[in-house]
Amino acid sequence: MSSEVAIAVSNLSKCFHIYDKPRDRLLQMFARSRKQYFREFWALNSVSFEVKKGETVGVVGRNGSGKSTLLQIICGTLNPTHGSAVTVGRIAALLELGSGFNPEFSGRENVYMNAAVLGLSRKETDAKFSEIEAFAEIGNFIDQPVKSYSSGMMVRLAFAVAIHADPQILIVDEALSVGDELFQRKCFARIEAIKKSGATILFVSHSGSTVIDLCDRAILLDAGEKLTEGLPKLVIGQYQKLLYAPADKVASIRADVQANHEIELAPAIKEGAAVSSAPNRVGGRAEIDEFFDPYLQSTSVLAYESHGAQIKNPEIRTLAGERVNCLNRGGTYRYSYQVDFASSADTVRFGMMIKTLSGVELGGAASSASASDSISYVSPGSTVQVAFSFECNLNPGTYFLNSGVMGVIAGSETYLHRLLDACLFRVLPVASNLTTGVVDFKCTSDFEYKN
Repeated sequence: MSSEVAIAVSNLSKCFHIYDKPRDRLLQMFARSRKQYFREFWALNSVSFEVKKGETVGVVGRNGSGKSTLLQIICGTLNPTHGSAVTVGRIAALLELGSGFNPEFSGRENVYMNAAVLGLSRKETDAKFSEIEAFAEIGNFIDQPVKSYSSGMMVRLAFAVAIHADPQILIVDEALSVGDELFQRKCFARIEAIKKSGATILFVSHSGSTVIDLCDRAILLDAGEKLTEGLPKLVIGQYQKLLYAPADKVASIRADVQANHEIELAPAIKEGAAVSSAPNRVGGRAEIDEFFDPYLQSTSVLAYESHGAQIKNPEIRTLAGERVNCLNRGGTYRYSYQVDFASSADTVRFGMMIKTLSGVELGGAASSASASDSISYVSPGSTVQVAFSFECNLNPGTYFLNSGVMGVIAGSETYLHRLLDACLFRVLPVASNLTTGVVDFKCTSDFEYKN
């Protein structure tokens, strides 16, 4: 194992025995290996990967894919059936809600008990206790039995202990979703600070945008197997494609993802496009005219499996109808695409989303806010031309546009079709640009200097 590796998982497998009736457990004890009264369920099957020191890795997958089992084995709370998981450094983990807490003990007593499990001495916990208490924000409940806590209070205290243990490895399950929005933001801010300190983070989440924003790399698990790993944006795209796939297409999509596992995915931008521009068009002006660059093309388009609809011809045009993909900041444009319906569809609505190259969602729109405002019925063989007008308030850079059409199938709303990275565009340079970041908020400044 390399000195640069913090977590090494090798051929890890975990099998659970599933009994149909409680008495079958007893019968199995007496039968030993002569007869089997259980069914085998392999929660993990030959999973291997490494996480380097200082790296932040996200683990994603559908429910039942083995994510929580994987974390429990890495933390040492569950033994593998085969394979190994080796870690180097102090681990702080936030797994199942309230795991490791004694419900009869007070919050204060549980802090000291959990801190001791994480390797902190009594003296170290004394020094950190005020910070832990302040972060948890549970007030006088700190001296009340944990069994009287709400789920939110429990996760606040558990997370406060974990992050104040100065971990070299921080492992976080989806438990943070229990906290309120302000506490979640506080937790993620602290995770970012821990990341900057050089700690290794293994993070499980169903939120694609969180994984893209927080992680250096992502791993996709499904049915206990590792399907792929790589850049978060690309892995999340494959995960969402699998998540929204029709049941009869899941197996083929899994096979496609696994087949491309060792293949470097195509770059998001066609070679040369990122630096291509129209020569001699700037002429010293603050802005140049928007135009269409044929070399600026997305090569990372990812299409969801169709549920009877197909999105075609995504493009951007000016209000005068001219096709463009090099835009001026502050201009208004129309993003359009065509949807062909091979099958009938109910409660149909459409959407768009603008993203950064790394996959962070910046903003978008839906054609209707609710089902009552949507198209109630679309007949088979129909075609709908969709267009969204938007004001380009983005700073110079390169961005993606997504397209999506949703409808109701078997009583629940789902994607009938979706294109990720459907359209690529660039916001042209601006002379004397005073704005910072991604979005131009039309900020102005004034100051008075007094000597």
